[in-house]
Amino acid sequence: MRLLLAEDDVYLSAMLAKGLREHAYAVDVAADGDEAAYQLAVNEYDLVILDVLMPKRDGFEVCRELRRRALTMPVLMLTARDAVSDRITGLDAGADDYLAKPFDFSELLARMRALLRRARDVRPEEIVVGDLVVDTRGQVARRAGRTIALTTKEYALLEYLAQNAGRVVGRADICAHVWDDNHDPFSNAIEVYIGRIRRKVDGDRAPLIHTRRGAGYMLSVMADDD
Repeated sequence: MRLLLAEDDVYLSAMLAKGLREHAYAVDVAADGDEAAYQLAVNEYDLVILDVLMPKRDGFEVCRELRRRALTMPVLMLTARDAVSDRITGLDAGADDYLAKPFDFSELLARMRALLRRARDVRPEEIVVGDLVVDTRGQVARRAGRTIALTTKEYALLEYLAQNAGRVVGRADICAHVWDDNHDPFSNAIEVYIGRIRRKVDGDRAPLIHTRRGAGYMLSVMADDD
């Protein structure tokens, strides 16, 4: 899952980004409304977290703009102001949820999960492909009942493949949803991570992770073009 976090408080932004990355989210950070609008114009996001009181453009204006552009990803607004009128303004601007500061990080995560479930037509808490189970809530994977030891980034890549099970996903798709804007698209990081999770998930069992040459990768019980 790739997120945009637009927050002008440098300390809070760094703390939130670190915590979100530790929970397998790829996070791009914007420090003001203009930067947030630019990031939304050039990147694809699964969810956007917008602070209301930002320099240059406030969160309300950024939210209105992204909805005018028919971008449909969930938007969670953050604000130090908890007035009912502000919450109404945010929701009318196109936000999906509203969280007043200060807040508990675990509540932020829970609200994000709820928004992502709704955005994906009730995203399942478990994705099953053959004897592989990906627990999206606990962020763990098991095969044949055995827990697979995965790093945060390995889990994020495996979950993305599981969400698209049976469908080939290319490098561009993976870059857009699993890595943030610090990723070098010309590096071989994706191939390296695919190799790692293939060794951990498949091992000496029937392969579930398949390479479609020239196209990308697929998580499937069967594949005819490895």
